[in-house]
Amino acid sequence: MFKPDEIPLFYIIMAIFLTVVLSSFVIYALINMIDTGYVLIKRKPLYRYLIPPYKKLSSSQQQLLESQFRFYQRLSKREKRVFHHRLVCFIKSKQFVGRDNLGITDEMIVMTSATAIMLTFGFRDYSLKMIKRIIIYPSAFYSETNETHHKGEYNPRLQALVLSWEHFVEGYSVSNDNLNLGIHEFAHAIHFNSLRNRDVSSTIFADTFKELSAFLSEETQLRQKLLASGYLRDYAYTNAFEFVAVVIETFIETPAEFRSQFPKVYAKTKQMLNFHFEGY
Repeated sequence: MFKPDEIPLFYIIMAIFLTVVLSSFVIYALINMIDTGYVLIKRKPLYRYLIPPYKKLSSSQQQLLESQFRFYQRLSKREKRVFHHRLVCFIKSKQFVGRDNLGITDEMIVMTSATAIMLTFGFRDYSLKMIKRIIIYPSAFYSETNETHHKGEYNPRLQALVLSWEHFVEGYSVSNDNLNLGIHEFAHAIHFNSLRNRDVSSTIFADTFKELSAFLSEETQLRQKLLASGYLRDYAYTNAFEFVAVVIETFIETPAEFRSQFPKVYAKTKQMLNFHFEGY
């Protein structure tokens, strides 16, 4: 048996290492326990990120956001740094493909990706693992999925989001008509992502939508008022997936009107997205 002053350095280092590892596990478990409790009580993540944002966009990419992306324009300096970091990471994680001889430009990459970052800006995990490729056509395209022409679609099997660039741009040209192709299709991807993943943000999104569905099912008068108002276009009532997408389009484009007309539906949508930003 070793005397205290004869213990080999290797054993001392291993003891320190094991102590640090065990302490890290304990701290991690404690954070997870607190986080879970906070989510159950507050219905939002305890934190959105721990590592400070450090990745930066190029000056031309920043200029695109400053001149063309209204949501970004209203963010604080700190929020813009987070937006830059997330946008860089998102762009690097996806493949951008042009179809029908369309050349992919930096504007296409930045604007489509910024739409995804906007919608997931309240999330902790914003990577949208259910999207691997973003395919862009110059205009409406023929879809083999249902043998008709589309302006956009999300294919969960192929993990591909497909857009008509003409109609994507058109969606942002009018900011208050509750019609935005990019928001609509990315909302589909977020919905599918929430059903396939169990990270905190996906869980909150999926569970809150269940709550919203149950609430509308029980509140007959509110449901009838929503239908009669015409505030959500008829396409919203096609199925649950289209309802989510149209509700999110509407929430992003006309939040004040949405909150005024249907405050409880608005509140659930805000909770789904954890959207606590200026204007919302």
